[in-house]
Amino acid sequence: MWLEVEDNYQKQTYRTRCYIYSPNGKQLLNIPVINANSTQKTKDVLIDYSFAWQKQHLKSFAAAYRSSPYYEFYEDEFNVLFEDKPKFLLDFNLHCQEVILDFLTLELKLSKTTEYLKNYDTDIDLRYLANAKTKQAFDLTEYTQVFSEKHGFIPNLSIIDLLFMEGTNALIYLENQQIDFL
Repeated sequence: MWLEVEDNYQKQTYRTRCYIYSPNGKQLLNIPVINANSTQKTKDVLIDYSFAWQKQHLKSFAAAYRSSPYYEFYEDEFNVLFEDKPKFLLDFNLHCQEVILDFLTLELKLSKTTEYLKNYDTDIDLRYLANAKTKQAFDLTEYTQVFSEKHGFIPNLSIIDLLFMEGTNALIYLENQQIDFL
């Protein structure tokens, strides 16, 4: 599987944001970046640490998931993501991906691209999934969420929602979903 690292940065993608299930419903968490623009490579985008966004995100995750069944199980390893201050957005995202794959006990052979190709002939191209403006209509099976009694089931949240709620069953849940990426 190839990870695209040679494309030009695009604003409003899932590279800088995720959604969680907060006590008030769906909540956006965004990673601030420094003067990123569409002529800059994604791998060169710098994270803005001029305010304590990491502390704010950790508080939001705790408020949202402290009462979930698996929060304590993953909490220490999850919090490590917000202790370091990687310079580049790509490094933060790759570290998040590594932790999530570890939580899922999923091993993937991942390689970074060395040049940008508009079209891939041999692999499935999933780059469009990073675009947060394009609504993806995945028909996901509902699972219990922390505030579902208050707000109902909210689909398409961060994988963290599924992990904190389903724990080691998260991978089985994902394998049982009928998702067509093509």
